[in-house]
Amino acid sequence: MKRIILASNSPRRQELLKLLGVKFEIQVSSWKEMDQSNLTPRELCCYNAKEKGRAILLSPDEDCIVIGCDTIVVLNNYILGKPKTEEDARKMLSILSGKAHIVYSGLSVRDNKIQQEITEYVKTTVKFRDLSSMEIDSYISTGEPFDKAGSYGIQGKGALFVEYINGCYYNVVGLPLVTLYKILLKTGINIWG
Repeated sequence: MKRIILASNSPRRQELLKLLGVKFEIQVSSWKEMDQSNLTPRELCCYNAKEKGRAILLSPDEDCIVIGCDTIVVLNNYILGKPKTEEDARKMLSILSGKAHIVYSGLSVRDNKIQQEITEYVKTTVKFRDLSSMEIDSYISTGEPFDKAGSYGIQGKGALFVEYINGCYYNVVGLPLVTLYKILLKTGINIWG
């Protein structure tokens, strides 16, 4: 099997990729996520995913697959990034309270040797229940919101805020596994052996 490189330092993406049972390396991408206001959220997450993968420096003859991914949270066409402060997290969680929002992940897989690149996106709707100020403050005090788009992690205590989801759960965590599996098959990688 070809070498697989995950262009991400995200512990969640690493854990999810391990679920597939594939061996992979981690190379942290030097790409800084862009907030291109001229792009739709779907276009933006795909753009960032491609550029994350392309920023991994490899010689042209290296026979490997590079996976880039970008996940964003969107409410009414407004992108909620990762909070920088407790107040940022409080504002995001307050505006998500009682509302449905969209989680997009752009996923880009590049076969380095033949320079074939497949990029797709996944969209999941997440509905929050009404949150109290006490719940928001308690959640912020756990530290969980601070490296997550939209200020929550569905795989942690943030799950207590989610009334329902429509779509791929793993997309909300940060790596849509079924889509990744289908793309890997298109590039000739069969994880079943």
